[in-house]
Amino acid sequence: MSKDLQTYYKETVVPELVKQRAYKNVNQVPKITKVVVNSCVGCKSDDVKAALEEAVHEVTMITGQKPVKTRSKKSIANFKLRENQEIACKVTLRGKIMYEFLLRLLSMALPRIRDFRGVSTRAFDGRGAYTLGIKDHTIFPEIEMDKVKRNIGMDITIVTTARNKDETKSLLVLMGMPFADRSAQATTTTAAASAKA
Repeated sequence: MSKDLQTYYKETVVPELVKQRAYKNVNQVPKITKVVVNSCVGCKSDDVKAALEEAVHEVTMITGQKPVKTRSKKSIANFKLRENQEIACKVTLRGKIMYEFLLRLLSMALPRIRDFRGVSTRAFDGRGAYTLGIKDHTIFPEIEMDKVKRNIGMDITIVTTARNKDETKSLLVLMGMPFADRSAQATTTTAAASAKA
């Protein structure tokens, strides 16, 4: 029987977290509220406008939702950056589309990174969010390699209702996030596979 990641969370992750952390109420169990994908083309590109349009197109292909363009807040002469200049794009995913994106990220995109040994355990903010940096967007299967003109880096921020780093990490490990530390690997390897199976 096939499961999506949302069903996997409800049927497997929630009971396991209640058991692990002895929550008295199911509503105490942390959950993922949104995923924010942010891509900055910078201001040093030969043609910032064209680079930004490419980034918007690629992020739309990857997430299935059109991003909004974001502007610089202040001028920085050394970087040739002007105030209110369009230099990046971001998209906020929630609900079903968020879970679909996470499943593709965990089960298809991250394993395609060359010499991948797990994601960093130092990117927690301590208030329930985890940010993952990706240098090359071509790890996503939606991207056609022949049409890529330049590599686009992106930050993926997973925002949860967890109250601290330990709760956030426990949730993400059970969801299938492949952290670099050895202690989490046993649980991680089966989580994304079970959600996809």
